[in-house]
Amino acid sequence: MVLENKMQKLLRFTIFTLLVSLAIFNIQTANAKPDLSGIKLPAGFKISIYADSKTKQGNYLAGARFMAFDASGNLYVSSAEGDRVVMLPDSNKDGVADEVVLVAGNLNAPQGLAFVGDVLLIANQDGVVKLEKDADNISNGGWSANAKPFISDLPSGGHTLKNIKLGPDGYLYLNIGSSCNVCVESDPRRATILRYTLDGKPAGALVTLGRHQQSAVWARGLRNSQGFAWHPKTGDMFATNNGADMRSDTKNGAVNDELPPEHLNKIEAAKHYGWPYCWGDPNNLKAQVEDPNFTAEPGFCKTTQAPAITFKAHATPIGITFLEKTNWSADYKQDAIVAMHGSWNRKQPYGYKLVRIKFKNNQPVEVKDFATGWLQDGAVWGRPVDVTVGTDHALYVSDDKAGAIYRITYMPGAK
Repeated sequence: MVLENKMQKLLRFTIFTLLVSLAIFNIQTANAKPDLSGIKLPAGFKISIYADSKTKQGNYLAGARFMAFDASGNLYVSSAEGDRVVMLPDSNKDGVADEVVLVAGNLNAPQGLAFVGDVLLIANQDGVVKLEKDADNISNGGWSANAKPFISDLPSGGHTLKNIKLGPDGYLYLNIGSSCNVCVESDPRRATILRYTLDGKPAGALVTLGRHQQSAVWARGLRNSQGFAWHPKTGDMFATNNGADMRSDTKNGAVNDELPPEHLNKIEAAKHYGWPYCWGDPNNLKAQVEDPNFTAEPGFCKTTQAPAITFKAHATPIGITFLEKTNWSADYKQDAIVAMHGSWNRKQPYGYKLVRIKFKNNQPVEVKDFATGWLQDGAVWGRPVDVTVGTDHALYVSDDKAGAIYRITYMPGAK
């Protein structure tokens, strides 16, 4: 009996010690800074942490998604996971955020951010709301306490996260993802990019006359185009697009992890980009391939717009930015960077990096790795979402898995 009691006490102590050790490990893991030592960049570039969980109120960065800079150089970040938008000021310009300031909470899965004068537009999953300046409200960076509706009743569910940006033509552009993996949508606004006036009125590619309401649809057949940007010289709009999952190159065939390729599309008014029936041919960028397991009317795919360039399947390209405002070397200035969020169902994980899109004669011609290392030995510790160039000419990267913002600078001669 004595021996049994001693054994029970020893067992309870061992379990207690194990639980304490696990708790300490979890706390340390949760508060640990992302390890950037494994990130590989081209010579002359340096990556650092601009903000993460160690920053004052850094817990607000959990699920960090899309970014935008205001006219004063303050960085704003959305968190769809936290239903919030935050500001990350850097008052002493040392390349590290002073704190994370809550700008707006109780939102509805916000993602895209756009500044139009003194108004901040926020793309929720069901519509766009706006914040206006309020000098008396200093607790949240000088913004009004409550967001006002701007564009309402947008379709949600499925690929529900939305982005909004102000185009060089003075119109607002907004993506609406598909409701499914592969299907025929009942709502014509799904799988599109929409266009609106600065007053929030639909301004789609086809002008509607008479009693019919003006459509906002600018381009169609885009399964999930969350990231878009405009070429600095031509003004052409380029958008990333995520292809469908579990596809095959034969009728009723086995799933092929290499299909379909992801796309970078040159977005043009009234064009159809193929989904759900077609995808781009990596070997012939002027052609579209018909999905053998989800077919359209004969010849339809030949009428759709092929991608400008393709990426490896299921890399999940999201954010894109051009580099003309960086202080990087001249050969980068016409190029773009795309954030690869990474695969979720490939047998061999892929993505989790930044790639450089090289342009020639104002058109994309090559995809090259730019920053890698968030995927190491099959394990993923970070997932880049968005990229943008700051007023300090550095590249900023959001990571919704690590809850961090990175800053990439160019330092000629540095290793």
